[in-house]
Amino acid sequence: MAETCVGTRALGPGMRSVVWVQGCPFHCPECLAPEWIPDLPARSVTPAGLAAELLADPRVTGLTFSGGEPMAQAAGLAEVARIARRDRSGLTLICFTGYRLERLRERPPGDGVAALLAEVDVLIDGLYVAARNDDRGLRGSSNQRVHHLTGRLRDAGEALCTAPRKVEVRVRTGATLYVGVPSRALAATYPPVAQGDEANAMGPSGVQREGTGSSGPPKPGRSTR
Repeated sequence: MAETCVGTRALGPGMRSVVWVQGCPFHCPECLAPEWIPDLPARSVTPAGLAAELLADPRVTGLTFSGGEPMAQAAGLAEVARIARRDRSGLTLICFTGYRLERLRERPPGDGVAALLAEVDVLIDGLYVAARNDDRGLRGSSNQRVHHLTGRLRDAGEALCTAPRKVEVRVRTGATLYVGVPSRALAATYPPVAQGDEANAMGPSGVQREGTGSSGPPKPGRSTR
């Protein structure tokens, strides 16, 4: 797991908790989180421990899974969702993926994909294409599709597809997190990440981390999801 955020309104309807996983098989152009691409150990946590962490705020009504690539850790995330829903009924789940839904159903890239899809209410699929960033909704670019796999978030179509984007700034000890899908204007404000500056990159679906002891303002960039 690369990062979590408990209690945000920037990545889906209502109050949500977010998980960004470590590891991604895709190398999208303009990805500014290269440290999240390698399939390397990051923070390890049990499904039960992660579910408890995500539900620490009693106001949370939903979860959002991003990355990295959630389908690379599908079995573990499916278990997180199942445990969380046992503890809090009515919890909704949004999941980002670089894979197309058809591929996930016909040729799953790994174990647990079907189990995770069975828990997902809304799947946002497809690779990020910078030239097709339309500055709307939770999709990073217009080629990405929003699939309602259940009816739980049917009334949130505008927020998911066409509403203006939101970004929240979280300041922690040794870290600054930008949570949300950044607008084109926000992304264009900051320079691209130079080689060796990966610790200051904004990750998929808009989380940007600074290394402990870094100086100066944070340098968020474009989201890859």
